[in-house]
Formats: sequence, C-alpha cells, structure tokens
Amino acid sequence: MNPIRLIVGLGNPGREYETTRHNAGFWFVEELAQSANHSFRNEAKFIGLAVRGHLHGHEVWLLKPQTFMNASGRSVAAAAQFYKISPAEILVVHDELDLQPGVARLKMGGGHGGHNGLKDIIAHLGTRDFWRLRLGVGHPGDRSEVVSYVLNDPRSEELAQIEDAMHKALHLAPLIIEGKMEAAMLKLHSK
Repeated sequence: MNPIRLIVGLGNPGREYETTRHNAGFWFVEELAQSANHSFRNEAKFIGLAVRGHLHGHEVWLLKPQTFMNASGRSVAAAAQFYKISPAEILVVHDELDLQPGVARLKMGGGHGGHNGLKDIIAHLGTRDFWRLRLGVGHPGDRSEVVSYVLNDPRSEELAQIEDAMHKALHLAPLIIEGKMEAAMLKLHSK
C-alpha cells in the first residue's frame, strides 16, 4: 500500500469555530504537527495553512484548508496537484455524525454521508478513493439540528471521549503514514 503523503484536517477557519465539533479534523492535524514540533504557516497557493514535515521516517504534508468546510476540495486538490500526490496517498480527517464520541474509524473510499467537506473533496479530486479518518462526534437525533450541532462545542464529557479516540488514532500515525492500513485498522477498530 502507498504511504500517506498528505494529511488533511477538515474544519472552519476563525476563532469562533475553533472548539466546535466540525473542527475535529483541525484538532487532529494540529496535535500531529505539535508532536513533531512543526508549525503551520499560510500557503496561499493551497488556500490553507500547511506544514511539511518528517513524520515517522516519511515526508508528509499536513493541511488545514482555510476555505470553509463546504469548499475544502479547492485546497486539497491544489496541494495534491502541486506535489503530484495521488488520492490513495491522501488521508482526510473529519468529524463523523454516524459515530459516537470516542469512536474513530479508518476507511478507504465510500460516499460523503452528507458531509459537505467530503462532498467537495470528492468533486475536486474526481474520485472517492482516498483515505478517511472519521472522528465520531455523535448525532443530535434530528436532521434539522445537524448544522447547529456541528457548529457548536461538544459537552465536556463528549470532548474527553473525542480526544481519547483522537489520541488512539495519533498513536497509530506511524502505521497510517507508512500505508500499513490493515494493521492500523485492526488496532483502531478493536476495543
């Protein structure tokens, strides 16, 4: 399997969104960068904040699109095209309504499940075949409440569960970056 060369955390730019459920992808790449003492900088050509670093023996780009969630694909496609990174070498980290807080799942491909960030990335890459790390944030129970739910902060106990799942996934970053997805999935998906 291909090593991962681009890890994209999805979220919305701006202080008012920093701690919202929709920014779980940002939290993940920020922690990953911090663990390697890397700092994000503005990359206008990618419409995002990015950092290139050596993680677990591999050169990897970390990206936080600054386009707002619904236009994330512009940023991801710009970085992928510039560095000639194939979709199979991309990991998109995002909040997932269909998983409970405390659950993280890795998968290749699939639909967008109504997630506008994923929908836009699929449209811009022209394929669904990229890796996703889905960080569970739970579901409000009513579809009409989804937007307000993801744009609000998780309750403190939910945040602790989301952080636990995120740290479990971060612990598996060496396997994920090396492209050893089966091994990473086995560890991540077993309780």
